[in-house]
Amino acid sequence: MGKTKVWNYLMDIINSGRAVHLTLIDPDPLRQPAEVAGIMAKYAAEAGTDAFMLGGSTAFGILDETILEIKKHTDLPVILFPGNVAGISKYADAVFFMSVLNSRNPYYIIRAQLTGAQAIKIFGLEPIGMAYLILEPGGTAGYMGEAQLIPRNKPQIAVAYALAAQYIGFKLVYLEAGSGAEEKAPLEMISAVSSTIDIPLIVGGGVESPEQAVEVIRAGADMLVQGTFIEKTILQDKGEKLAKVTSAMRKEKRLKSKQGK
Repeated sequence: MGKTKVWNYLMDIINSGRAVHLTLIDPDPLRQPAEVAGIMAKYAAEAGTDAFMLGGSTAFGILDETILEIKKHTDLPVILFPGNVAGISKYADAVFFMSVLNSRNPYYIIRAQLTGAQAIKIFGLEPIGMAYLILEPGGTAGYMGEAQLIPRNKPQIAVAYALAAQYIGFKLVYLEAGSGAEEKAPLEMISAVSSTIDIPLIVGGGVESPEQAVEVIRAGADMLVQGTFIEKTILQDKGEKLAKVTSAMRKEKRLKSKQGK
């Protein structure tokens, strides 16, 4: 696999005029066995997702087994979304090499990254630098990452973080409302960040319908992450609800292209 193959794949989708859909699967045996995660991935791929994110906010997991099961069912990229240094696997295609910029703890800003960097190099994983910004209410990610949560009514704070991330050299900015959040990131905040930065914007948390997905994309999201929604529905309906989301996303054409490095 080329050094920027996954990144180029994502950017090609964005610059074709539509947003990317990412399915987040937590490789946690308390949620589902690896074999079940593979079936979830199969249904998600058939429903039109573009790639998979693998990771969670806790250290307990069956990462290698889950990735191998996913790859039995789909050729779509598997991107690591590590909550800690244990979230790295040689079987993945890429890794969102992320920094929780609004963490109070330097460990989540840079120390975890320096611990995991050598493993990424040795495994030959494609690193994709990502600034991770956690909004209120934050959920497990906010608690585990010791985040100074960005207030929902202060979009200018998110804008300042995102612009700083771009100038530092990150390839992506991720606005995270929190796993299982009851509300998605505020549309005003998404719009303010997207209209300010030139790099792609990922939005995750709280999107559970085609209508909400379209709202987020119209506000300026370049990529949409769904995890809890898929976890709750995909085994029951074999991807029917997800297919409606991805179909609505594909119909929502975007005019603004983004930089690819």
